[in-house]
Amino acid sequence: MNALTIVLSNLMLLAVVCLPSNGVAADAQRRPNILWLVAENIDHDLGCYGEKLVRTPNIDSLAAEGVRYTRVFATSPVCAPSRSAFLTGMYQTSTDMHNMRSHRDDDFRLPSGVRPLTHRLRDVGYFTANIQTIGKDRVGTGKLDLNFVNEGPVYMSKDWSALKTHQPFFAQINTPEVEYDIYDRRTFEKQRVEWVGERDHPQIATAANVEPPPYYPDHLLVRQEWARYLNSVSGMDRRVGRVLEQLRKDGLLEKTVIVFFGDNGRLEARGIHWCYNSGLRVPMIIRWPKNFPLPPQYKRGSVNDQLISLLDLTATTLSMAGLPRPAGMQSRVFLGGKPDSPRKYAFAARDRIDETVNRIRSVHDSRYHYLRNFMPEQSFTSLNRYKEKCFAVKPLMRRLLAEGKLTGAPLALMQPRLPDEQLFDNAADPHEIHNLAKSDKPEHREALLRLRAALDVWITETGDLGQWLEPAEVVLPFEKEMHDWFGTPKWYRRSGPQ
Repeated sequence: MNALTIVLSNLMLLAVVCLPSNGVAADAQRRPNILWLVAENIDHDLGCYGEKLVRTPNIDSLAAEGVRYTRVFATSPVCAPSRSAFLTGMYQTSTDMHNMRSHRDDDFRLPSGVRPLTHRLRDVGYFTANIQTIGKDRVGTGKLDLNFVNEGPVYMSKDWSALKTHQPFFAQINTPEVEYDIYDRRTFEKQRVEWVGERDHPQIATAANVEPPPYYPDHLLVRQEWARYLNSVSGMDRRVGRVLEQLRKDGLLEKTVIVFFGDNGRLEARGIHWCYNSGLRVPMIIRWPKNFPLPPQYKRGSVNDQLISLLDLTATTLSMAGLPRPAGMQSRVFLGGKPDSPRKYAFAARDRIDETVNRIRSVHDSRYHYLRNFMPEQSFTSLNRYKEKCFAVKPLMRRLLAEGKLTGAPLALMQPRLPDEQLFDNAADPHEIHNLAKSDKPEHREALLRLRAALDVWITETGDLGQWLEPAEVVLPFEKEMHDWFGTPKWYRRSGPQ
């Protein structure tokens, strides 16, 4: 081969290498920026969803200009499994990421073909960032809390100022609210655990004007805690406002798809960790920028009642970026030019959380909610040190139970065993108090049999790994960690493991 041939061959190789890159760069200019605003631990407790005792003008403005979704359910009632699911588009129970904060110090890798959403977006030219501050203002925690750590950097940056010069971008902001201020790891020393930013939250909700759910006793402490939660929501909205303000200043608002949603349900004793609506239902609002054509299903200022799994955010975000859903991905596209067929069912799972081993499976349709408690002895009264320390309602209800002062739904909640199956009519019973699993009414029997069968099929088809519990040597370190972090209540030390 002579020198000219070598030169020509090298030039041809260079052209082949450069063409895809140029194509990616050209395509990137036609893709919108995408911003996920992820709220911690929140249900439909926003002004645009009808809550009167919060002040959420910034999130309400997103709803007024976008689409507000009313039937979105997380795949887990706690952060790490839920986040692991919606950042990969795969059920956490299919990928061995179903136990809380698992695989942080082993050699676990994602299954073949499963990749973080950010890596897929990076392949087509997206700059990715997990933002913590705008100027001197704290707007995000930088939280990942994923049950995989060996896939390389999930994000490329945490710098807001880089977004304007690195477009298109996919950015995530995890709001510090709604959460207890526990991350100094010395919570066990505190008499009362404050909420993040509590001293600056608007004081709209008070013990005198709130109405907590009826599965709690009517008690001053319960009302105080409920007010603190609602005021935390108002505080979170302020941070969202700071983000929207900066988007406008930087000229990015009408170039950016904004998705506001919760990572799992409400931070309350019967919410987070539990597969009731309060633990799984999340708000979702999508605002589409004016500089890009609207998706066919999108109507500004509308409300969408379609049943959606939070898992579906993954494939839908790829669709926003002009990418197809990858083969084998369990997430579905619900918004875009080529949507998948609407869901009939939304599934969820709860497994070990911290030191508390449990297994619950859940399925929603558009009206009914079915739960299967594989460990019914692990009831609301079971020990979880984080909840015993932070959620003042729990020790209160233990005391009231011992004093014989609980009746009705609060008394039922404190029973030492759950039913094997639970069925709720969400239209007639929004607080999910009346278990219809043993009802003789034909419509209840039909719903029970149908949802029971749907759950069985899902467990089989998705390869639910929760049937195999972690070895004791994996769980024991969590018990020590939670004791060192939150302490252990005296009643547990006195009686020993239950």
